[in-house]
Amino acid sequence: MVTVVLVGIASALAVLVAVLVAVLIGRRASRDGQDRLALAMTERMEALMSELTGALQQAEEAQTRSRVLGEIGSSIDLDEVLSRALEAAGAIQGADAAMISMTSADGKPLVATLGLSTEEAQRQAITGPPDGRQARSVGISYTYASEDLAPPGGLIHSGLAVPVSGEFGQFGFLTIFARSSAEAFSDKTLEELETLARRAGPAIENARRFREARQLADLDALTGLHNRRYFHETLAREVARAQRYNRQLALIVFDLDDFKSVNDRVGHLAGDAVLAEAAERVRDVVRSADIACRVGGDEFAVILPESTLADADQLYRRIQAAVSSRPISQVGKLYLSAGVTELRPEDDAVTFFQRADEALYRAKHAGKGQVVAAAAETVP
Repeated sequence: MVTVVLVGIASALAVLVAVLVAVLIGRRASRDGQDRLALAMTERMEALMSELTGALQQAEEAQTRSRVLGEIGSSIDLDEVLSRALEAAGAIQGADAAMISMTSADGKPLVATLGLSTEEAQRQAITGPPDGRQARSVGISYTYASEDLAPPGGLIHSGLAVPVSGEFGQFGFLTIFARSSAEAFSDKTLEELETLARRAGPAIENARRFREARQLADLDALTGLHNRRYFHETLAREVARAQRYNRQLALIVFDLDDFKSVNDRVGHLAGDAVLAEAAERVRDVVRSADIACRVGGDEFAVILPESTLADADQLYRRIQAAVSSRPISQVGKLYLSAGVTELRPEDDAVTFFQRADEALYRAKHAGKGQVVAAAAETVP
């Protein structure tokens, strides 16, 4: 449809050019009788040319918008879908920035932005009416006592938010912002933003479900830590990255001392509860950048990006303190043995893991409740 409009506009421009040429010829033939008419015709032609040029620009913008809308649902990668939706929102006339805000499956806020600083995005909490109803839109207006300290791009003066919905109802908002202090967004802008939200909503929901399903597939059902498959995939990726960019990388491999006797004494069901409690204590002390995994049975591992052997030893001691600081269930206090190592230039993921695993084996034979650094003496 847009292509047909473009062709029609181009044809109209061609006809108008021909008419203009004819007028100019007529002016030369009889200047006295035709000057006034030719001048009026020229002014009219210029007005028509301006109108047609504007129509052509609008048609091209509509074509671009249609293409972007069509591309939003062509991916199941959440970051890509959000990026395309924000690009389309930012292209709406009068919009200087855009934001999509929603809640993830675990209840944490998820915010994607275009043209907003981190601080600006953190301060933009978009909610619906206080009685819980779903509003068609939320209008935002800001006035300032002074704009002397405005950021380089200018202060945000207004915003327009519309709900984003999927199969199970509303799950977020799509918002555009203007840094100009001119008039607020029009009804036409609202309709355009609503059209975008209707197109983007199902695509975002599908991509979000796919990400959440993938995350669940990467977790160990008993402990909530990353599972064995995820550990080996991530270790290979982190080793390759560290080798490529000459970065530091450390690894801890540890297990619960005498866990077999725990299972024999209290049974496997209670033993599973012990593992789950120990894993929760591990989660409480690892850093946000660390990657804690259950490798199998009662064996665990933590990948430490940008870290040294000393960092790994320090984290082991925090984990040991967290697990053994108070009794777990009816089995009393538990202790850990661990092997720690750091990446060497000749390592790949397999040799890196094997070295830490062998250090764990030596720690178990050194009296348990200890950590051994690969190719080093026991550290009590």
